Amino acid sequence: MTPRDNDLMNELVNDLTDAPPPGLPVVRRQSPGGFFDVLRQRLPKGALSVLGVAASLAVFGLAAYVLGTTLSNLRYADLLTAFRATSAAQILKALALSALSYLFLTGYDVIALRHMRARAPYRVAALASFASYAISFNLGFPVITSAAVRYWIYSRVALSALQVANITVFAGVTFWLGMTLMMGVGFVYGASALAALDGAPAFVHVIPGVLILAGVLLYFVWVTIERRSIKLRGHALELPGFVPTVAQFALGVADLCCASGALYVLLPQGVPLDFIPFVAVYIVACILGVISHAPGGIGVFEATMLHAVPAASQESLLASLLLFRVIYYFIPFIVALALLGADEGARRWATLRGAIARIVEERSN
Repeated sequence: MTPRDNDLMNELVNDLTDAPPPGLPVVRRQSPGGFFDVLRQRLPKGALSVLGVAASLAVFGLAAYVLGTTLSNLRYADLLTAFRATSAAQILKALALSALSYLFLTGYDVIALRHMRARAPYRVAALASFASYAISFNLGFPVITSAAVRYWIYSRVALSALQVANITVFAGVTFWLGMTLMMGVGFVYGASALAALDGAPAFVHVIPGVLILAGVLLYFVWVTIERRSIKLRGHALELPGFVPTVAQFALGVADLCCASGALYVLLPQGVPLDFIPFVAVYIVACILGVISHAPGGIGVFEATMLHAVPAASQESLLASLLLFRVIYYFIPFIVALALLGADEGARRWATLRGAIARIVEERSN
């Protein structure tokens, strides 16, 4: 780590503990407690952390068992045949939908900046959003990795670490709003299809779907009728009102549909699952991947999809999942690293040119 990186990290730590800068829409007074605060106080110290680790290990262990069992029964000749059976049109559609998904992701940062009344050119916001997601999707620990990438980029336009932290939280809320809404829709609309997959009665899917949609509606009404805020490391972040919340839902749903659509178009022929119930399965797999803390949900996501999605053969479905992993995760990761390198090179070149120009001017005088 260079001295400049050390300075940036020190500033990040200091800004998170200092008072927020003027102009940031922060509400100072916040009602104490809340469900999780009360829960932390009543449980033994460290109990929630232990439970979280246990849940992550349980999910990862179960996924490893399912994936290991599946791989042990694979015929690799059939897997290669499945790769060859994937058409160029399917790959192009997946690439296009992946690009649209990342384009919608840039909107997360744009509406966050507008809500916070912070200024940054779209090219800066787009680079920060795209790079932070492309890197965090592959490395895992999104709160840390995405915030670090965003801070590295946004610090150039004089945004503080606290503002970057607020942008990261705002973007995370947008992502989960889209996930939650589409999960509720998928459970209700695709209840019959999901029941055919797991053998449970349709109402077993309808009931949680209705509850999820009711929760989404309550959240929407809650943030619309009055200005609300949530605590972030001792600071209170103002939640958006009606128009920004609608934009959050729209962007979250659009991003999720494009991301899941990129996998859907790669599925082998004959998968008896419509798009909406497929999205519900996709979201469950993503959530389990997040819980496991595996980078990009790797292994856990694939195991869930292999277990839940009906296909003519496990080899054909695994080929689709591996292609999706390359298209949606690996290629954007490489592009993000290249863009960050090019951007940093351009900045250093501009600094060098400025220094040379000053030296020439001084000598000419």
